[in-house]
Amino acid sequence: MNQRVQHKLYSTNMLPKEEHEELYYQLALTMVPGIGAKTGRLLLEHFGSAAEIFRLPLKQLKNVDGIGEVRAKGFRDDEVMRRAEKELTFLIKNNVQSLYHNNNYPQRLTYCSDAPLLLFYKGNANLNTERIVAIVGTRKNTDYGQQLTEELIEGLCQVDNLLVVSGLALGIDAIAHKKSVAAGIANVGVLGHGLDRIYPFTHQALAKQMVDNGGVLTEFPSGTLPDRSNFPMRNRIVAGMSDVTVVVESNISGGALITAKMAASYNRDVTAYPGRVNDSRSAGCNELIRTNMAAMITKPDDLLQMMGWSDKKKKAVQKQLFINFTPDEQKIIDLLQSKDTVHSDELFHHTGLPNSLLAATLLQLEMQGLIKTLPGKHYRMS
Repeated sequence: MNQRVQHKLYSTNMLPKEEHEELYYQLALTMVPGIGAKTGRLLLEHFGSAAEIFRLPLKQLKNVDGIGEVRAKGFRDDEVMRRAEKELTFLIKNNVQSLYHNNNYPQRLTYCSDAPLLLFYKGNANLNTERIVAIVGTRKNTDYGQQLTEELIEGLCQVDNLLVVSGLALGIDAIAHKKSVAAGIANVGVLGHGLDRIYPFTHQALAKQMVDNGGVLTEFPSGTLPDRSNFPMRNRIVAGMSDVTVVVESNISGGALITAKMAASYNRDVTAYPGRVNDSRSAGCNELIRTNMAAMITKPDDLLQMMGWSDKKKKAVQKQLFINFTPDEQKIIDLLQSKDTVHSDELFHHTGLPNSLLAATLLQLEMQGLIKTLPGKHYRMS
């Protein structure tokens, strides 16, 4: 008869087991060789908790689809468990939040198939606020790029419940963060390394300021170096947690273009500022606009109008008093009344309606003049 496996924290005198046990196993799950985010989510959906997965008998674990004997042995690797406890100690000591598809996890990311299983966050901003805009661009910005970025942040000051996201890199990223801090706008930097360091080093003071009204976020555990391969992975989080990505300046092969293309693949809005045709640092933006991957903007109001953020909230309560909605329509109306704009992905997950029925219901509500379709598959009350 198989016995269920019982793991122990290696230093239980330091860590209260009851409080941190599930997090301990969550960390360990992300460290098992060959187990990525998709497989990890499937395991969690099937077994209910990370702790339960690690307690399964080896024979049962290796028979799970996609695991096999080699991967199953990783769940018994003492080094995996030691690394998990080391990271748990780091999180507790440094007051770092672990976001694990719970209420604090960026919900927009959950609609992305390649979303990280676990995120580490130090800060106080609401990662699920009503409006999130990513501002990205070249590390070698021009004065033109700096001016556009600062004007954009100034224009965003009039928007309530807004979060600015970028990558805390040199150039446009740093300008967006610095201007947001100065303007009192919550902003979050997504890192390509662990939270035991800040890269580039010159942004340490800026990162501390951001934590007071925003924060720093990463999927990488402590000890992870800012290797070049990590930054495209970082970029998908920037794109996936945002409603819209704004590219200020970028060359034809810049990291900002990777972020923009990822955002487009997630059905998120993408905008770009045009530049001179012979300026290499605007070549990427011009190409995004030329290929219709990005909408052209020339001033902050263009972005606000495109996203429906320039209008004050409109209450449709009186309209509802005179209409008998079907149960499916009521689900949609309730969600749209709670927010300025809602993406079709969120409507799909919130209502549970099949895509064909959801589309038909949205069309019916739009024909009645009750809702309005916005660019990028967003909807709001009329």
